[in-house]
Amino acid sequence: MIVGVDEVGRGPWAGPLVMAAVILDCQIDGLTDSKKLSKKRREILSEEINQRAASVGIGWVSASELDEMGMSAALTECCLRALRQIKVPFHEIIIDGTVNLLKETALESYVTTMKKADLFVPSVSAASIVAKVARDNFMTEQDQAYPGYNFAAHAGYGTAMHRAAIEKLGVTPLHRLSFAPLQKYTPTTTAQDTSSVKGLTLNRCNKTQSGDGGRETTRSVGNESETAAAEELVRQGYEIIERNWKTKYCEIDIVAKKKDTLYFVEVKHRKNSKSGDGLAAITPKKLNQMKFAAKFYVHSKKLACNLQLLAVATAGTPPYIVRIIEVN
Repeated sequence: MIVGVDEVGRGPWAGPLVMAAVILDCQIDGLTDSKKLSKKRREILSEEINQRAASVGIGWVSASELDEMGMSAALTECCLRALRQIKVPFHEIIIDGTVNLLKETALESYVTTMKKADLFVPSVSAASIVAKVARDNFMTEQDQAYPGYNFAAHAGYGTAMHRAAIEKLGVTPLHRLSFAPLQKYTPTTTAQDTSSVKGLTLNRCNKTQSGDGGRETTRSVGNESETAAAEELVRQGYEIIERNWKTKYCEIDIVAKKKDTLYFVEVKHRKNSKSGDGLAAITPKKLNQMKFAAKFYVHSKKLACNLQLLAVATAGTPPYIVRIIEVN
């Protein structure tokens, strides 16, 4: 199978870098470079791709991560994050452009680079559409979180409208302070750090400096990991029903819904993913606890629906998604 990879968001002053990876095992009519399609047509195709493709992964690198890593490293990391979500085997990765973003990684030998691959390779066209729609939707949501910046109109690009908003209101956590036009701004001029994702407001948790540091920091990391997982699930079309649902018998990190299925989500975090991810902690005992919690939730709510367990691995500070898998 061939994985097509393309990115969006390399040039904006604000917002994440987003990369999609897509494996197609079917024909989808109308695929081409996302820039050649209307907004409405992109959205229709993106929904069809997400429903029919053999596998779809979306990688996100935040503005603050990009500032810290630099663009080259951010592109590589974003690509890896997208590919970690691919759930079927593949033998080749086709990346739009002339640069092997996976050089000096374990996937380097899988890569073929191709100019205008988003025009000629269906899976790359699909990736360009999925990435574009995902990022545009995210920036539209941020329009509500940060009034006055008009993110829905310019998606974070350096337009005159955007420049005027920055001059008036200052920068936000979405802005890339390493970019030359924004380097004169400091974090002290930054607006409130709140992300709104598809109607779900998710406040970023700050690491505490209080005396009970160890326990509070661990709790903060856990909260941030669950927030990252919730954001990613929403981006993939899930509706978040509950977070941190607890009884004296059991607890569930996230309850989500997609179509007619309820998903019960366990989030596991590690400081980094170099030596494996947190899903190793999903032992048979833990799996049984997850099954019990899911059944208890459905029984207590008197629901009749399909059930599925999900495990989400996160890593890093701030946490990012390593992979999401269904477990049974």
